[in-house]
Amino acid sequence: MQTAPVRATPIPSFTDALRAVESLLMNSGQRTARQNAWTSVLEDRRRAKDRVEAQRVLEQALATYS
Repeated sequence: MQTAPVRATPIPSFTDALRAVESLLMNSGQRTARQNAWTSVLEDRRRAKDRVEAQRVLEQALATYS
């Protein structure tokens, strides 16, 4: 039996394909703005998670000392 030939280059992922299309459609300023916006979203999510955790700790402390 013959085995299938091995690919020398990997098949690009869906994300890689989207980035390639994006780079064709957007100029670098738009791409930078989108990246900055996404970074802001991730930072907002991190702060919200921290806020919820801090609130949980404070409520636990109040319940302990009440």
